[in-house]
Amino acid sequence: MAIILGDNQYGKAESRLVRIMRDAPRHEIRDLNVTTALRGPFEAAYLEGDQSAVLPTDTQKNTAFAFAKSHGVQSIEGFGLDLARHFVRDVGPVEGARIEIEEFAWQRAVVDGVEHDHTWLRTGQEVRTAAVTVDATGEHVIGGLKDLVLLKSTGSEFAGFLSDDFTTLPETHDRVMATALDAKWRFTSTEVEWDSVYAEVKRLLVAHFATLQSLALQQTLWHMGRAVLEAVPEIAEVRLVAPNRHHFAYDLDRFGLENQNEVFWAADRPYGLIEATLIRDDAPPAGEAWRASAGLA
Repeated sequence: MAIILGDNQYGKAESRLVRIMRDAPRHEIRDLNVTTALRGPFEAAYLEGDQSAVLPTDTQKNTAFAFAKSHGVQSIEGFGLDLARHFVRDVGPVEGARIEIEEFAWQRAVVDGVEHDHTWLRTGQEVRTAAVTVDATGEHVIGGLKDLVLLKSTGSEFAGFLSDDFTTLPETHDRVMATALDAKWRFTSTEVEWDSVYAEVKRLLVAHFATLQSLALQQTLWHMGRAVLEAVPEIAEVRLVAPNRHHFAYDLDRFGLENQNEVFWAADRPYGLIEATLIRDDAPPAGEAWRASAGLA
C-alpha cells in the first residue's frame, strides 16, 4: 500500500490588524482579522522537513501589516487581492494564495449631537467577510457576512409538514422567525465597487427577510438569494446558512395568564439548520474559489 500526500496549504491564521487613516482631521478605521494560506510544490516540507521553498508564516503576517500601510485598506476584497497577487507573483514557489478576511464594524461616537472625528464604539452588527483566491485558474473573490442576527415578530408560518409517530411540533400560522445569517457570494469580476455592492446585498437580504410572508425558512432563503442574483449581475452564486433561532410561546396558562404570542422561550439549542446555494445557470466555473483555509470567510 502506498501513502501519498494530498491537498495541502500553509499560512498564518487570524492576524488581528487595525488600520487607522490619519491623513485628515477626521480619522477612519478598518478593523480586520487576516488569514493567509499559500499553495504550491511544498511536498518536501511535509515529507522531508525541507523548508527551502517555504516562506515563513511569520513573513506572511508581516506582509499583511506592511501592505496595510503601503497599499492601504480601501475594502477588504481589494486588500485581499493585493496580498494574494503579491504572494503568487513575487514569491517564486507559490502557485496559489488564499486570503480570508473578517472585518469588525465600528460606529462613530456622537458627542453633543456631533459625530466625533477619532472615537468609535464597537457595534453589534454582523461581521463582513471576504475570501480571495489567486492561482493558475484566475482570480476569485467571495464576499460575505456572518452573524447577521435577524428577527421578525410575525409574518412567518410553519404548517403542512410531514408528520409521523414522533412528531410533536404543532402547526402555526403566526410565529417569531429569527436567525443568525451567514451569507457568501461569488463574484465574476474583480472590477467591482466592493463597498457599495456589499451595502446593496445586505439591504436586499434584510428587505426580503422582512417583507416575505414566509411559509418556511427554506422559502425565505430562496427569495433572499434570488433577489441578490437578480439585482447584482457581478455575482454568480450565493450560499446561505441560517440556523433557526427558535422562539417558543411560553406556557402561562398554569399561572392564569393568557399568552397571545407575546412571551417566548428563546431556545439556543438544538436548532434547525437551513442551507441553500443559488447559482446562475451560466455561471463560470468556481475553480478553487470555495476551497477554504481557516474557514473564517
